[in-house]
Amino acid sequence: MSIWQYANPKKFMVLSTGVLPWAAGLTVILLVVGLVWGFFFTPDDYKQGSTVKIIYLHVPSAMMAINTWVMMLATSLIWIVRRHHVSALAAKAAAPVGLTFTLIALATGALWGQPMWGTWWAWDPRLTSFLILTLFYFGYMALWAAIEDPDTAADLTSILCLVGSVFALLSRYAVNFWNQGLHQGATLSLDKEENISDVFWVPLLVCIAGFVLLFVTMVLLRTRTEIRARRLKALLARERVA
Repeated sequence: MSIWQYANPKKFMVLSTGVLPWAAGLTVILLVVGLVWGFFFTPDDYKQGSTVKIIYLHVPSAMMAINTWVMMLATSLIWIVRRHHVSALAAKAAAPVGLTFTLIALATGALWGQPMWGTWWAWDPRLTSFLILTLFYFGYMALWAAIEDPDTAADLTSILCLVGSVFALLSRYAVNFWNQGLHQGATLSLDKEENISDVFWVPLLVCIAGFVLLFVTMVLLRTRTEIRARRLKALLARERVA
């Protein structure tokens, strides 16, 4: 069985029909458990006080903002190489989801930064690259909307996605590249001996899992909508020709 079979819109629709109820249900459970646990049942930090609890929204949303663009890059490359329409539509469907995560990350980062840094915004390397990534999300969506031919739109947005991936990587690794930035180091890291305390770490992992499943749920829903919209457009075009 090849994974490429799901590039067939019919098979993708069948697969997503079975996956969606489970993904949506687990999303609700994990987000409710993680956020309630994090915001109401964890102590204040000895340095940051209750402000530290914003990590349960900020960290998962920032991670998914970057990872969504990485997913868009992968599906865009599949479109360029193999010309599978489902991959192009999945990239298109993911963009508003990624933009939403990006805006949540920027807003919660500002709410955290004001009491910690004394300012809502600083031209820190990570923050700046993250802002540029946000503009790329807007540009990607605008380019899809501006071009009528879907294949041409998929080609051009795929190129834009390749360029924007530079800033996705900068957003992820800016703290490592520029040590003088205000932004703290990674909250979770596989190459660090110690992360944050377990009392914060465990509910944070639950929230991250919830955000990942939220992403999967929303992208599946939006991709299904894009496929149906494409089918409807094709049917209307045939009727006009007839």
